[in-house]
Amino acid sequence: MPVLFLIIVGAAAGFVATRIMKLETDVLTTIAIGVLGAVIGGLVLRFLIALTGIAAGFVGAVLGAVLLIWLWRIYVK
Repeated sequence: MPVLFLIIVGAAAGFVATRIMKLETDVLTTIAIGVLGAVIGGLVLRFLIALTGIAAGFVGAVLGAVLLIWLWRIYVK
């Protein structure tokens, strides 16, 4: 069940992050960006801030996805 929740939150976070960063991607790439962003954001938030709850996880996922898109634009393109 946690994996399904991660995919759902990742898809939503990826969607929000790709819109914030004005990046046009397909559905699978958006989900992948969101899931990886959720992992990155979750790790960063756990180390930096002691927040709890679903809202904090979603914010962390969006921030992580935005960071991932930014790094991708800097180093890949």
